[in-house]
Amino acid sequence: MDAADAFIEPAVEEARLRAVEQLNLLDSEPEDRFAQITRMAKAVFGVPMSTVSLLDRDRQWFKAVDGIDIQDQPREESVCQVTVARAYSQPAEPALVIEDVSAIPCFAEIPQIAADGGIRFYAGYPLYGPGGHPVGTFCVYDTRPRQLTADQLTAFRELAAWAQREIENSDDLERAAQVQRRLLPPPLGAVPGYSIEAMCLPAFAVGGDFYDHYRCRDGLVFTVADVMGKGLAAAIVTATVKSAMRATSRAFDAARTEAPGPDLGEVVGTVADQLADDFAGTETYATLFHARLRTRDGHVEYIDGGHGLATVRRSDGRCTILRGHGLPIGILPNDTWRSAAVDLAPGDMLVIASDGVLDLVDEDATELLRLLSAAGTPAEVRARVDDLVAARPAVDDVTLIAVRRDEAG
Repeated sequence: MDAADAFIEPAVEEARLRAVEQLNLLDSEPEDRFAQITRMAKAVFGVPMSTVSLLDRDRQWFKAVDGIDIQDQPREESVCQVTVARAYSQPAEPALVIEDVSAIPCFAEIPQIAADGGIRFYAGYPLYGPGGHPVGTFCVYDTRPRQLTADQLTAFRELAAWAQREIENSDDLERAAQVQRRLLPPPLGAVPGYSIEAMCLPAFAVGGDFYDHYRCRDGLVFTVADVMGKGLAAAIVTATVKSAMRATSRAFDAARTEAPGPDLGEVVGTVADQLADDFAGTETYATLFHARLRTRDGHVEYIDGGHGLATVRRSDGRCTILRGHGLPIGILPNDTWRSAAVDLAPGDMLVIASDGVLDLVDEDATELLRLLSAAGTPAEVRARVDDLVAARPAVDDVTLIAVRRDEAG
């Protein structure tokens, strides 16, 4: 075993680090739900030390530590960097059990090992985050060389599974995830002349994306937005933005007794003003694409607030990204937004996606356009995205709405 065993391909490592960030656990306060695991591990195995940790870019940070006076340490001084890399190279059996780490040259000089009475036995198991990436480890240590029996190895895996469940969920997060799923709008049902698909797959527990769609006087309103940040805090802001967008849009629509409908720039500007203090207080912002479709003729008016991932697929397969020039809401106070428009002819399709969809094709916009070009209906778009998620679990929320004006007759 040597330093090469800790190597992770750079592109994979960047995705892994994003998964670490999405957990929103780094530098968080100690929690007894993790401390219970390390206490139990010490009792079960009769070892003096146990930890639950995350592996960041340059350091190993300990969420729970029992028996060692440490909060973090340089990544290069961590045996766990090999355990994390092993999750990619040996996924069938990622556990790393070393009878005496001091006998391995690449580990022997690590301070926690080189010290008198230092660590000798090491057992580590990777813990996984969004996208199935290994984000950290559950470990037990001893100051004398030892081995694990078959029964002890089974118990070790079971305790690692407990740590994994705590990484993935807490009771509060699970309840929040259920509430967030219920806040997504119900299907629109049949819309004569149009086919519609919508999906929102949080990468982990709760997400920062949302979509909304509902009927208005002369057609349909669609919104896709992405609140910067992850975890419960982003989910709370997401719910606020969604509610404010729908309420404001409907209020403007009700106040206009004649065509045309409400100015979309006014709608977005009003919401931005309403939520300015919330965005400032949470140090976040939201990109969004907000559109109104006039169903009788396929006319779409839209605002792109820093979103940049809406595409029109024409009936012949040509794809055009709709360029917007507005900033996300929450960036500048008293900002304004100007709407643009596009027309859907029979057979044309509007696809509004979040950047999680772009991540599925390695942030390659050309590959995304190729995918959309090959999918002639909203159902085909969704099926292709579902296939990508199944083949490569998402590291960011995956959200999209696809609306096609069906062929005449």
